[in-house]
Amino acid sequence: MPAGVVMAMKAAAVHPQARDGWARARLLAWSALAGVIGYVAIDALLAFLRPSYSLIYNAESDYGRGPWFWVMDLNFLLRCALSLAIVGALARVTRPGGLARGGRVLLVIWAVCSGLLAFFADDLEGQAVTVSGIVHLALALIAFPCVAVGTILISSSLRSDPAWRSAGAVLLVVSVAGAAAFLLLGTAFGHQHAPGGLYERIFLGLQLLWIALAACFILARRSPSNHPGYG
Repeated sequence: MPAGVVMAMKAAAVHPQARDGWARARLLAWSALAGVIGYVAIDALLAFLRPSYSLIYNAESDYGRGPWFWVMDLNFLLRCALSLAIVGALARVTRPGGLARGGRVLLVIWAVCSGLLAFFADDLEGQAVTVSGIVHLALALIAFPCVAVGTILISSSLRSDPAWRSAGAVLLVVSVAGAAAFLLLGTAFGHQHAPGGLYERIFLGLQLLWIALAACFILARRSPSNHPGYG
């Protein structure tokens, strides 16, 4: 039988519900990718709006205090939305499993904590400690390890799936690099002159890269998988 006919028969065999799930996954992947681009653009804008802040020593959250604070708050909410979008997209196109499910739960926690950061301004280094700053730090200490571990779990799950093996391998490299950056960030915690702002930006950049790549891998696939449980 001609190969074209076989491919057409396979496409026709995909359940309509799976096709609908794939369409929603693509929409969510586009949303996540657009969110990452918007997030990076806003970060770049903040660097111009607040030139007094150092990209090496000031944490990204410091933009949430003083002039233009609402721009940083908007970015926190955007990070929440784009993270939830990629979780929703992955849930619709990858096979069920403990690793993937656990990873998605951790990404949801990261997303929720990221959104909540918008409502609790951090404390600038050298200034008085506030309740808002303590809550902000606690949320960050929950969110960062969650995304570091969550991306590794999801990447490992994809790596073990023949349909996603190559994508999983790339995502695993990025997620492990992100975990290494998180450990590097930990070495700067509590050290006044350590380049914590730079380490944090590397860490966040790798997490956003992971999300963008995951979205691109979903968008690059032309049809839903026939694997049971997909969609």
